[in-house]
Amino acid sequence: MNQEHISSAFDRDLEAIQALMVKMGGLVEAAILDGSKAVTTRDVELAENVRKGDKVIDDLEERINEEAARTIALRAPVSSDLRVVLSVLKLSASLERIGDYARNLAKRTEVLAELRPVSGPDKALKRMAKEVQRMLKDTLDAYVRRDAALAEDVRQRDEEVDEMYNALFREFLTFMMEDPRNITACMHLHFIAKNVERMGDLVTNMAEQVIYVVTGEMPDDGRPKSDETAFISGET
Repeated sequence: MNQEHISSAFDRDLEAIQALMVKMGGLVEAAILDGSKAVTTRDVELAENVRKGDKVIDDLEERINEEAARTIALRAPVSSDLRVVLSVLKLSASLERIGDYARNLAKRTEVLAELRPVSGPDKALKRMAKEVQRMLKDTLDAYVRRDAALAEDVRQRDEEVDEMYNALFREFLTFMMEDPRNITACMHLHFIAKNVERMGDLVTNMAEQVIYVVTGEMPDDGRPKSDETAFISGET
């Protein structure tokens, strides 16, 4: 088998794997939006659909892992080609984790539906989730287009998500202090907000991986972080 044929076969394999990853990304984007909508509208049926959809996301990650392993074994890619294949594995792993967080949003919907409603945070939660979804879309676009500048833009926008989370955290504290009957619902809403903030962190990690694919180097400067609640919420 000549080198040209091997290269052509590798390109086809890589294109197929990347197509699976992009498909997986689209499903995760939908899960973020549907999960947040289920929470803010207390839509138990939509929440159940998000939970069921997570299985499809998990199956796609498993298929990507299998196809990537097969490609590495058969084509023995080196240098930048190997870097691209490994990047798909890392990106799909992050997508799977983001899907898990979306599922966690859905899981709390049924509980929230039975609790005394807390007016105020729903719009902010929805806006925060929408920003994370946009970041994910831009990261996937940056990967397809090999656009390091767009990936860096996503990386910087994580600070906005952190600021949204901090504002929500303070709002939850206010609601709980004003009326103890809000405590249970606010605790659930806080965990939801924290899950969305973690999604933003994972998307930012993906953006850094895109920069690595394009430039061959990981960003060496620390990205902005504005989550000031770790010492209160027990996060490290």
